[in-house]
Amino acid sequence: MTDLQLSLIVIGGVIVVGVVAYNKWQEHKAKKSVERAFSSSHDDVLMGAGSLPVGERQEPHLSQADLDAVQQEGAAQDVPADVSADAPLEAPAPVDNLQLAEERELPVDYLIDCTVPLALNAQLRGEKVLAATQSLRSVGGKPIHFVGQRADGGWEAITHGSVYVSLMAGVQLANRNNALNELEYSEFVMRLRQIADEFDADPDVPDMTEVMTTARSLHHFVAEHDAKLGINVQSNGAPWSVTTLLSALERQGFDVRPEGRLVMPDGDGGVLFSLSTNVTLAEETTSRLTLLLDVPAVSPQREGFAAMVACARSLASRLDGTVVDDGGQPLSEAALAEISGQIDAFYADMESSEIPAGSTRALRLFN
Repeated sequence: MTDLQLSLIVIGGVIVVGVVAYNKWQEHKAKKSVERAFSSSHDDVLMGAGSLPVGERQEPHLSQADLDAVQQEGAAQDVPADVSADAPLEAPAPVDNLQLAEERELPVDYLIDCTVPLALNAQLRGEKVLAATQSLRSVGGKPIHFVGQRADGGWEAITHGSVYVSLMAGVQLANRNNALNELEYSEFVMRLRQIADEFDADPDVPDMTEVMTTARSLHHFVAEHDAKLGINVQSNGAPWSVTTLLSALERQGFDVRPEGRLVMPDGDGGVLFSLSTNVTLAEETTSRLTLLLDVPAVSPQREGFAAMVACARSLASRLDGTVVDDGGQPLSEAALAEISGQIDAFYADMESSEIPAGSTRALRLFN
């Protein structure tokens, strides 16, 4: 056996021992664990061809303990100019429970983030917190956010000019690609502890095993609801010139994004649906356009599917084309009505899971 092989064996052993010791230490250290349940399971909604699979899943919900942990009053109050970062810590004033709709607007979300409270021994100004947390924005593509609790009990995103008596860090548990894993969580905890040492704070770190279980459950939910629905406009005759087509699409209301993607704006800074010419930039003509609705990312109030169908029909009329499915078969009124009903059921299912389509939570998860 060579020296290199022996070295690799020793290094591997050290890593295994380190992971086991870390988990044991976390179990001893943690004072409370993340309470997120994905409890009641039921059949998922069918989206037709290319739809999400039907299966049993655990639905996420907010526990009462989570809601009680982030109490908030309506509006933030001005911070006195003479408050010092070294001022003695004052207990927050008692306030009403935070409403669910308000909680969703905070950058740290108790349903989709692993949250870590940081108990402070002295009040901290927002400027100091922002400077110290600037380098900790994500791990493994999962965003990290911080919120602070003011002396009045209200929670807010860390802001210049505010003073905080308590902090909360959150790392997103899952996204479309994958769930938070052990290495990413370990990196998050290690870097957070460095920040906590700078603040003379005590982070209450959740147990890794429970966090990983919750992360996998949330990613399972995301995978089951990752639905994209497309319809096509097929040329009835000669292929269309791509150059002429792009000009016509811009007149139709489409925006050309820097990466070349064509999107229909929703009028509020978001995307209603997108369009593909199905050819590369080097090709001069195309015979088919594909309109695509990212179902969980568009609020039902936007009526994205109806808008997409109306746009496809308008393009078909102007370009001498036919609205067809992925197999090239014309889409009848009955077929479109059936799909619309399935989308409504899909939206209702997401709403019941407390992750409404098009909400801040959904946009974070399905990014």
